[in-house]
Amino acid sequence: MSEASVAVHADADLLAQAVAARLVVKLLDAQAERGQAAVVLTGGRIAAAVYRAVAALPARDAVDWSRVDVWWGDERFLPAGDPERNETQARAALLDAVPLDPARVHPMPASDGPAGADPEAGAAAYAQELARAARPGHATLPHFDVLMLGVGEDGHVASVFPEHPVHHDNRPVSAVRGSPKPPPLRTTLTLPAINTAEEVWLVASGADKARAVGMALAGAGPVQLPAAGVQGVTRTLWLLDRAAAADVPPRSRSLR
Repeated sequence: MSEASVAVHADADLLAQAVAARLVVKLLDAQAERGQAAVVLTGGRIAAAVYRAVAALPARDAVDWSRVDVWWGDERFLPAGDPERNETQARAALLDAVPLDPARVHPMPASDGPAGADPEAGAAAYAQELARAARPGHATLPHFDVLMLGVGEDGHVASVFPEHPVHHDNRPVSAVRGSPKPPPLRTTLTLPAINTAEEVWLVASGADKARAVGMALAGAGPVQLPAAGVQGVTRTLWLLDRAAAADVPPRSRSLR
């Protein structure tokens, strides 16, 4: 697994623009190498800002969006189109503006979808969809070029919360009941699945994230602080603004 590296940007706007530029370059590099690219999206304010920044980049048109697979790291188990769903946010900010192949966009199940109103059934259905996209006989998960995560004030990533039973689930996708952050029902990739990604980017902005970021980089335990348990296969990259990086030792930072 990779060592973590840290890049710090002056403020949230510059952070979003920098992550957007990195994402376009990563997708282009993956397509040059493999003929296609796969990204796992997240939700939240900074993620939405990143997606809007990608949509505004002229370089976005260099990506062959018809050869990009889009997955999600977690989802709120709500009806399709609900404004609180990460899918709804991503579609409004970016996905509806680029020529994706609809068959390569893989939202997590909605509570009113074919899997029904049971989040366990939704998690199982998403695991099956991931397995269908994996190389036959080789893996239960497809290749993820980059997986993006936000970081909660409590150090949660995706919908893996501190001390939550999902930590004991080794399946790639888990249902979450009793989430400490509303809504209470969710589906999420588990840490073992997250850590299969080639690169994992943890994106955080704001002073309310500083303590969790600092503790994760200082080596906190992943059950108590899930962000500390995230590692990409080739790269683990923390992308922060100065406020979120307040508790990161200066020697660990690469300022931009």
